[in-house]
Amino acid sequence: IWNRKKVAGDGMKARFLLFILVLSTLIVTACGQKEIENAVDWPVKDFTATNQENKSFGLKDLKGKVWISDFIFTSCADVCPPMTANLTKLQKMVKDEGLKNIELVSFSVDPTVDKPEVMTRYAEQFQVDFKNWTFLTGYSQAYIENFALKNFKALVKKPQEGNQVIHGTSLYLVDQEGHIRKTYDGYKNVPFDEIIHDMKALQ
Repeated sequence: IWNRKKVAGDGMKARFLLFILVLSTLIVTACGQKEIENAVDWPVKDFTATNQENKSFGLKDLKGKVWISDFIFTSCADVCPPMTANLTKLQKMVKDEGLKNIELVSFSVDPTVDKPEVMTRYAEQFQVDFKNWTFLTGYSQAYIENFALKNFKALVKKPQEGNQVIHGTSLYLVDQEGHIRKTYDGYKNVPFDEIIHDMKALQ
């Protein structure tokens, strides 16, 4: 009888220790989870555009991928070249970190000028890797102005005079379901490490 009680007691101790071990693992896992600070949740509506290869491209082509987007145009005289250079640096960081299913998407805010071949020449100046970076055009000026405002809360406006388009300099982190989760400065103070951290959090 004493032996049976001892065996039963040992069994209870073992189960209790196993419970503590599992609980500790769960707590450590929860504490180690990466979170996105100051996250937002803005769904991006479906869109139809043309990429630099003159092929149709839409939201469905980004399904299941984390992506970073911005708004630029090829004849931009000030902010766009630095923004594109910054994204080139980010693209290299993504590759160096070994992150998969990450896409970069640049929307032209001057689609009348920015034909696919023009976008390609522009991108090649920055030694862009087209494997996971798409440049979009092929819509009307009115469309991109409305699309940017409604989905990205971003102002885009082409004045009647001159060739410069008014637009913001933000980068937008979008999750696998097409929801914008965070915005960053894409021009001067780009938080590269923070963006990489947030990409990992979404994955």
